[in-house]
Amino acid sequence: MKVARRELSLMEKLYLPEIVRGLMTTIGHAIRPSHTVTRQYPEQPTPLPAGYRGIPALVTDEQGRIKCVACQLCEFVCPPEAIKIVPGQFSDSNVEKYPARFDLNMLRCIYCGLCEEACPEEAIFMSDVATFVVSSREQAVLPKERLLEIGGARPDPIGKWASK
Repeated sequence: MKVARRELSLMEKLYLPEIVRGLMTTIGHAIRPSHTVTRQYPEQPTPLPAGYRGIPALVTDEQGRIKCVACQLCEFVCPPEAIKIVPGQFSDSNVEKYPARFDLNMLRCIYCGLCEEACPEEAIFMSDVATFVVSSREQAVLPKERLLEIGGARPDPIGKWASK
């Protein structure tokens, strides 16, 4: 079945009215006062939205003791396998294990937050660090010390260090 189309006028065939209308729109935007949306980045950081998930970070309690007990749940639940934990043993403490090594490969991390959800000790949190710059692949693997530096100290409601 053939669709009937109306015949175009001479002006429509020349496209001249549409070109003029487009130029008028462009000129109108050019002379209209614009709203500034450019930020001077290092001096003016972009505000982060609520619930922003940055780099995963380990935290300590108020006394500076690491909250992680090397249960390795975060390592097992991590989809890209970005977390590697080597547990160590305490000999004279209420806490049996600690992470002798805790490495986070930021080249693999997908910022999903599953490690934070899986942690029973509330030892790993998604920080609000929005920028992560390295100059080599080796620097992108963050050791335990750097993760503790990023995370800082948080209150310990679980109280795993308390004597029983």
